[in-house]
Amino acid sequence: MEPVARNIMVSNYRTISADATVAEAVRVFREAGEMGGGRRIFGMMVVDEKGRLKGMLSMYDILLLLRPKHIHIWADMKDIDITGIIDTVCERARSVKVGDIMTTDVITITPDTHLFAILDIMIKKHIRRLPVMEGDRIVGIVYISDLFYFLYDRLADKVT
Repeated sequence: MEPVARNIMVSNYRTISADATVAEAVRVFREAGEMGGGRRIFGMMVVDEKGRLKGMLSMYDILLLLRPKHIHIWADMKDIDITGIIDTVCERARSVKVGDIMTTDVITITPDTHLFAILDIMIKKHIRRLPVMEGDRIVGIVYISDLFYFLYDRLADKVT
């Protein structure tokens, strides 16, 4: 098997609209995990009405939205009452639009991108998933876990 993106990419993937809410995104993450045989999905492509790539939404983007701005000083504040804050923050976040929190500076690869080039991008840029594009058409996505297990199989096959 040639060590290129086309041979490890996932071509059965979920996308979401920039107009969707965070609540809808969380539902799509859950459904994508169920669709993938229990494989948890932590990021997905954001597309426009014509299916063109507009951004990426990850679990990290949602967690950044939820994280209170001044949490770093809470340990020093003995009189702060944070009872119920998680429910309050989650309630407010539900209606935020995906387009307001998604990453728009998306790095993409082609089906013929070598796996070591993918590995290099993922490590240098701290990226866990890369859309695979043919021109302006999305054809798949490479997850860091798929890259790892592709290499893992080669490492494990040589163990005696």
